[in-house]
Amino acid sequence: MSRITIKDLSKFLSLSTSTISRALLNDKNINAETQKKVLEAAEKLGYKPNPTALSLKYGQTKNIGLVVPEMITPFSSKVLQGIQNILYPLGYRVIITQSDENPLIERKNLQLLEEFNVDGIIINLCHETYNEDLYKEIMDRGIPFVFFDRIPSKTLDVSKVVVDDNIKASLVVEHLINTGRKRIAHIMGPSTIRNAVERETGYKRILTKHHIFDPELTIKTDGMMFDAGENAAKQLLEKKIEFDSIFAFSDTLAIGAMNYLLEQGIKIPEQVAVASFSGTELATIVHPKLTSVQQPLVKMGETAAQLILEKIKDISAPNKTIVMDTELVYRASTFH
Repeated sequence: MSRITIKDLSKFLSLSTSTISRALLNDKNINAETQKKVLEAAEKLGYKPNPTALSLKYGQTKNIGLVVPEMITPFSSKVLQGIQNILYPLGYRVIITQSDENPLIERKNLQLLEEFNVDGIIINLCHETYNEDLYKEIMDRGIPFVFFDRIPSKTLDVSKVVVDDNIKASLVVEHLINTGRKRIAHIMGPSTIRNAVERETGYKRILTKHHIFDPELTIKTDGMMFDAGENAAKQLLEKKIEFDSIFAFSDTLAIGAMNYLLEQGIKIPEQVAVASFSGTELATIVHPKLTSVQQPLVKMGETAAQLILEKIKDISAPNKTIVMDTELVYRASTFH
């Protein structure tokens, strides 16, 4: 069955297409009786408005693009929940794309969203500088951006929703020292991501303050998922680097490391304490439960959605950086 159009309604009611259009768009100059007739006929015939046609006419698609590195962990889905809390009641749709931590895929996703003529893009990038030229080009063409969690270099003036990675990483390391740990390994996220560098800076600062920093204890990873955490723990053991605790960039890296250590018969937290950053539900479904910096992910999504709405309303509105509060949640992975 073919789609019912405004022309079909026009024939059915013997009214002009412009009258039908105005009635469907709730034009205040339309006669109430006529509008009632049009809406009843639209329902009866099963008319659905064509969003593309409306967007061409009114300049808005009511589509927002979301670009995230992955949808495997609860991190992105919690942020998405917050975005939807704000945008869905206003009639917006969210088009979700995943970059798989690959800046080339991220680039394709951004080009695709621009082709869809989205009203704005909310993004958690996978490389601090790689696609900066494209962010600028798309913004210059009138599509606003809001960055959350991972943000571009300081040269790009954009709205952002972040947490204080440096300070919170410092708190985790202080906590490990307070539980008697002195050889704290850091499983670092990729250095092409700003918050990986910020968290490493916080880690280094506290260990240097306590005169126990050893560069050998920083393990760089080439990925963000469980296997990368597993490889990092394997490296520590194979290189015979002495360590009594781990601070990991993310829950996924921490859990990968924990799994490997447990397989090798190493007790957590008795022999090695483990703590992380991210604070997704993953931290509570492993054994022992994982001490982690909990980020307000739903709130982060809601804030990003509010910022994108401000920019859609007025592209020249000043850019804002919103720093969200986090909470260090102590669990069994760091306590005897």
